[in-house]
Amino acid sequence: MVSLTPDCRKVGTGLAPSPAPFFTPRPERRRPDSRGPDWNSNRQDREKEVNIQVLLRCRPLTDDEQKSNVPKVITCNDSRREVTVLQNVAGKQVDRVFTFDKVFGPKAQQRSIYDQAISPVVSEVLEGFNCTVFAYGQTGTGKTYTMEGGMRKKSGELPIEAGIIPRAVRQIFDTLEEQNADYSMKVTFSELYNEEITDLLAQEDLPKSTEDRPKKPISLMEDGKGCVNVRGLEEEAVYSANEIYSLLERGAARRRTADTLLNKRSSRSHSIFTITVYIKEGSIGDEELIKCGKLNLVDLAGSENIYRSGAREARAREAGEINKSLLTLGRVINALVEHSVHIPYRDSKLTRLLRDSLGGKTKTCIIATISPSAHCLEETLSTLDYAYRAKSIKNKPEANQKVSKAVLLKDLYVEIERMKQDIRAAREKNGIYIPHERFLQDEAEKKAKNERIEQLESDLTATEKVQLDNFRELYLNEQEEKLNVESDLKECKKTLETTHKNLEDLQVNHKRTLSVLKEKELLISKLQHSESNLINCAKTLRLNLHDASEDISALFGKIDHKDKVERENHGILLTFGEQLDQSLNNLHKIVLSSVSQQEQQLRNAENCISTFLASKYESNEAMEANVKRLSETYASGSQSIKKLTDALQTKTSSDLEQMMTMISAQATAVENFFNNASLDAREVISDIQNSLNEQRKILSFAAQQQAEGVRQSLVSAQVISSAAIDFSNDLHWRASELTKFIESSRTENVIKLQNFEKTFKEEALREEKLAMAKISEVLSTLTVRKTNMVSNASKSLEDSACQESKRLLADLSDMRQVLASEMKELREYAEKVHDHYMNETLAANECRVMLENCMQEWAEKVDQSSQQWETAQLSLKNIAKNGVDDIRSVMQTKILETHSLHENIVSTSTRLGVEFDYRVNNLVTSTNDSLALDKANCEEINSITTASLHELKSLSLNHGENVSDIRDKSDQCINKDYLVEQKTNVTPKRQAIPIPSLESIEKMRTLVYDNTDSKTKVNKFENAEHKILQDQPRTPFQDVN
Repeated sequence: MVSLTPDCRKVGTGLAPSPAPFFTPRPERRRPDSRGPDWNSNRQDREKEVNIQVLLRCRPLTDDEQKSNVPKVITCNDSRREVTVLQNVAGKQVDRVFTFDKVFGPKAQQRSIYDQAISPVVSEVLEGFNCTVFAYGQTGTGKTYTMEGGMRKKSGELPIEAGIIPRAVRQIFDTLEEQNADYSMKVTFSELYNEEITDLLAQEDLPKSTEDRPKKPISLMEDGKGCVNVRGLEEEAVYSANEIYSLLERGAARRRTADTLLNKRSSRSHSIFTITVYIKEGSIGDEELIKCGKLNLVDLAGSENIYRSGAREARAREAGEINKSLLTLGRVINALVEHSVHIPYRDSKLTRLLRDSLGGKTKTCIIATISPSAHCLEETLSTLDYAYRAKSIKNKPEANQKVSKAVLLKDLYVEIERMKQDIRAAREKNGIYIPHERFLQDEAEKKAKNERIEQLESDLTATEKVQLDNFRELYLNEQEEKLNVESDLKECKKTLETTHKNLEDLQVNHKRTLSVLKEKELLISKLQHSESNLINCAKTLRLNLHDASEDISALFGKIDHKDKVERENHGILLTFGEQLDQSLNNLHKIVLSSVSQQEQQLRNAENCISTFLASKYESNEAMEANVKRLSETYASGSQSIKKLTDALQTKTSSDLEQMMTMISAQATAVENFFNNASLDAREVISDIQNSLNEQRKILSFAAQQQAEGVRQSLVSAQVISSAAIDFSNDLHWRASELTKFIESSRTENVIKLQNFEKTFKEEALREEKLAMAKISEVLSTLTVRKTNMVSNASKSLEDSACQESKRLLADLSDMRQVLASEMKELREYAEKVHDHYMNETLAANECRVMLENCMQEWAEKVDQSSQQWETAQLSLKNIAKNGVDDIRSVMQTKILETHSLHENIVSTSTRLGVEFDYRVNNLVTSTNDSLALDKANCEEINSITTASLHELKSLSLNHGENVSDIRDKSDQCINKDYLVEQKTNVTPKRQAIPIPSLESIEKMRTLVYDNTDSKTKVNKFENAEHKILQDQPRTPFQDVN
């Protein structure tokens, strides 16, 4: 596809014909296949009518109005889309309410107005529709601010006060760029001033004033379908939003404005900004289709009052032209609302330009702007009236037909040829800017078209007038006939309704009469039956009442006798209660004294145990210190023995190496003789090595035995210490448990006594109150319950005392057993320690004996070897005298060193044995001291326990005596002193008195029914009549009595 964007910025200059702002593009002589797939949908859209969308915006009060305290007469309700005008008529306040499609109050922002109302309109333009948005209202109400506002910031972003035009431009470009569409865009900007159209984007050669600048010959041309074409208006091709902003700023700067009393920058002309968008949509076969949409943004000049605005001379003439064009616009709106035959579009160029937007094929949105000030009330009401009427105007929006690429290129070629001719004529400077032949042709066509239009209008007016008269006469005749028929029909209906009502009343009265007769007949029979039942019931009740009166007199006599007996028993019980209270107080004092004695004894026992534990802790610490020193002594001795053994082994191995070196040195000299004596020498050397190995084994075995003995001593010491700690912990735990048990038992005894005393008093008071209101059965029950309560309380106290004594004895026996077991374990541990010590001593002695034997055997072996070597030396004296002397000297030296090492080992083992015996003796002594201390403490605890047992026995004896005394007193009070009523055989016997139920009584009632639902009740009465009066048939109205 060839790009739709032209190469040059200007596509039309001078008088070149170009699409006007309100011209709907229509192709001429297009082929059927170029209509596109939406052709049928466009036919359906033509039949759809849409009301013009009307918005209302109210500006806030200005600073001057606020300073002057001008009252507000406008109230806006955005949610309900209502505007309320406060108006005083003849001294009364009359509120007028207007409803619009959307209402924006003084606090509404530019962005919210655009997003809610204008953004959908711009989306319709991109769908291929022609749309118009124009602002209408009084001067100084914010029309230009709403349409233009602030254009842009230096950064290129839109400011907050940006109006509809810059926001619409930004939305169009953002949407197209987001869709990645292939498009081209053209804009025009013109103004209508004093019924003259001016191009605001035309280039001016001389920068003169607005009034003196030359005017371009721009005219309005109409086609045969009612569309308006503005000839001579330049189109600017744009490629970005910033370019459109620049054109808007340039056009706005050239627009005519003036300073008035109502507005410092009042627009003196109507401005029209048109955006035409061509978008490539799709293709049919080999042809590509282009969609066209047009957006017309109109800023109308505001109507003004010359007296209030202060306009003079030229400004007054401007105001008159503005008011005239707006008045014509109002007449067009009224004609469209009233569906007049003739719409005065041609009375003004403004209405001609807005012809397609008012009742045409364009989607239109009107923004009515008003002021809340009371000074502008008249203009505000006029604006609201016109805007409210404009809501009723219906347009038939129709999407533009999609144009094929070939047809568009052909139109562009024709346009270019026409422009070339215009340029050629302009260069010739013949006084006109088009060819003379073409000018004459255009004028002739224009004159013929005007004459044809006037003739058609006159013919149409005459034809419509004749048809209108005929239709009016026909309508009046039909209305007269319709009225006559309707009056006859109403009379017939009234008569019929009256007859139906009379018939229904008669039927209802008949049914009601029948039901009343049957009800009365049944009511009489029911009354007769009820009378007989009442007489029988009265006789029965009289007999029952006589028997009941006799029984009541006998019962009162017995109650008097019971009251006398009860008073005597009450005195006996009070006396018994006082005696029992005194006995319980004495028992309570005895128990408290015994408890205090037990507490003192337990404190003594606790002190003894704490003293015992402290001494035991000190002895344990001393024992642990002895064991620690013993382990350190053993460790140091073992280390010293290990060092001596290592030194002996090292020395022996080095001596053997030196000996072997010397023997090998002498072997070369005595090789012949050494071969004969080699067997003896080898045997001697093997014996020496065997003896050395045996010595090494014996030493290691002795060291192991000593280590094992020390380890057993350490383990036994640890066992003794842990047993002592366990014993002390166990003794402490049992002592604390015994203390807790004694305290809990004392607390439980006190609580039981208090509860028993409280329960007995409460029970006595409650039973005394109940005994005054009940009969003898309650008194007997009271006696049994009190007897059981006293016996149970005494048994519980006795059982608790016995259990306490048993638990104390058991705890003391457990403590004795624990002490005996601990003493036994300590003796066993002492014996084990003594046995370990004896075993260690024997093992050390055996080791010492074994070492001496080994050393003696080694010495004998050495002596034998020395004798053999002396024999050999004598034999070889002549050959190796010097070598034998050296060997002897070396052997003697080594023997001396070995003897010294042996003496060191013996002394070290002896010193370790002595120190070990000393440590073990200290450990045994400390153990015996601890056992003696434990024995003393045990004897002291046994004495305290024996004293506690004697005191508990005496307490139990005293307690038993007190309990038996209480039991004897209670038996005497209950069994001997308490009086029992004697039988008099005058108590009336229990009899079952028949009491009639409520249902039987209600059955005797005669039922009386209302006259409503007579049909159902008559059926019930008929059934009841058959059941009750089967044997007594009678005629209606028969006398019963």
